[in-house]
Amino acid sequence: MNNFPWLTLVVVFPIAAGSLIFFLPHKGNKVIRWYTIFICIVELLLTTYAFGYRFQLDGPLMQLTENYKWIDFFDFYWRLGIDGISIGPILLTGFITTLAALAAWPVTRDSRLFHFLMLAMYSGQTGPFSSQDLLLFFIMWELELIPVYLLLSMWGGRKRLYSATKFILYTAGGSLFLLIGVLGIGLYGSNEPTLNFETSANQSYPIALEIIFYIGFFIAFAVKSPIIPLHTWLPDTHGEAHYSTCMLLAGILLKMGAYGLVRINMELLPHAHSIFSPWLMIVGTIQIIYAALTSPGQRNLKKRIAYSSVSHMGFIIIGIGSISDTGLNGAILQIISHGFIGAALFFLAGTSYDRIRLVYLDEMGGMAIALPKIFTTFSILSMASLALPGMSGFVAELIVFFGILTSQKYLLMTKIVISFVMAIGMILTPIYSLSMLRQMFYGYQLFYAPNSYFFDSGPRELFISISILLPVIGIGIYPDFVFSLSVDKVEAIISKFF
Repeated sequence: MNNFPWLTLVVVFPIAAGSLIFFLPHKGNKVIRWYTIFICIVELLLTTYAFGYRFQLDGPLMQLTENYKWIDFFDFYWRLGIDGISIGPILLTGFITTLAALAAWPVTRDSRLFHFLMLAMYSGQTGPFSSQDLLLFFIMWELELIPVYLLLSMWGGRKRLYSATKFILYTAGGSLFLLIGVLGIGLYGSNEPTLNFETSANQSYPIALEIIFYIGFFIAFAVKSPIIPLHTWLPDTHGEAHYSTCMLLAGILLKMGAYGLVRINMELLPHAHSIFSPWLMIVGTIQIIYAALTSPGQRNLKKRIAYSSVSHMGFIIIGIGSISDTGLNGAILQIISHGFIGAALFFLAGTSYDRIRLVYLDEMGGMAIALPKIFTTFSILSMASLALPGMSGFVAELIVFFGILTSQKYLLMTKIVISFVMAIGMILTPIYSLSMLRQMFYGYQLFYAPNSYFFDSGPRELFISISILLPVIGIGIYPDFVFSLSVDKVEAIISKFF
């Protein structure tokens, strides 16, 4: 049983089962919806079974490995394997995608294609997190782009073609750098291409070449997990996309960039990373402050939430840049915690848009009377977003702080300055969160309500909100869930630097 290809099943199953959607009888959308949700749940159960019973925490770092020769000519292998860092994102992918499929009930136009694209995204998102081969990583990374583009350009808002084109230009431009870096690392120093992660991790490069590789990979990942100044596709995309697509974008797509920074830039290129890490810290602090200052100026509700997620990604960059055990653990925790919180906020913004059909905050107001359940869940999750103690965001940001302060790489003055600026950013976060709540839910009812009776959240929407809220509070109370997975691998990565 141990050599059963669990990970291949996990990666290939959603898109294979999703392609059967087109053969389902065309009797309305109910069959298609239930089929998609069923596939997502089966896949989530498969993943949890494989990780729960086939993964030993005290075993070797890389487990469930598979190695099949794929293309003989180019020495191209189908290599998969997981370790403590990739378990969290894969489970997060399963969780968020299942909830997003449940959130996509109102989609009726071309629902077969929509649900097939969601399942294709599922495969394209578990792929990069579990691949152990550079070229396979790149192919999975690219597989993600096309479903997102179609979901944007077909089911978006008014400016959907503009934002979809912007998205594809940015991300395809980033993937170009990724491909160049992958080929450079693969073809360096030998006639046989070496694309394996393990052999590349032990390879040493001339420092100038390593810096060039590092910059290439960094640009690719900076587009995905938006790092200023390459973040401008994100507010447009999130402002236009349907909210189930937004959940996938904010919950998982952004995390692929941060994961790539840890997996490739830190593991494979440690010397260049120790050169660039002070700049990473500076960029992360600038990003936290800048996005937190830009967010209150946005009229569009989804764009405001998008800027808040840009601001929260700054903590991940800082955690990766502080080369310390604590900082990297905090960054991984922030990856998972923001995956839950961002997805929940976009979902709630979308449901409130479904009720009142208003996008701009200055036209809203007084919604708390009409929609008490949405008001309650929105308030709780905004508190989670502004790092209320007891929620997962607080723990993650606190541990990133500790990671800066305990880092052996930086001088005391640098640590003090960076912590101070970060603290200013954490003060700015409640300002835009709470002003968003105030503009939406409090004050006078500005919009015209036909009979001033709205349907509040139904059981489906409450189920989605609560099932995202539970892990947020759970991680906030007992963050060792995540740490027990990642701590050995993080030690192994950091030990290369000292």
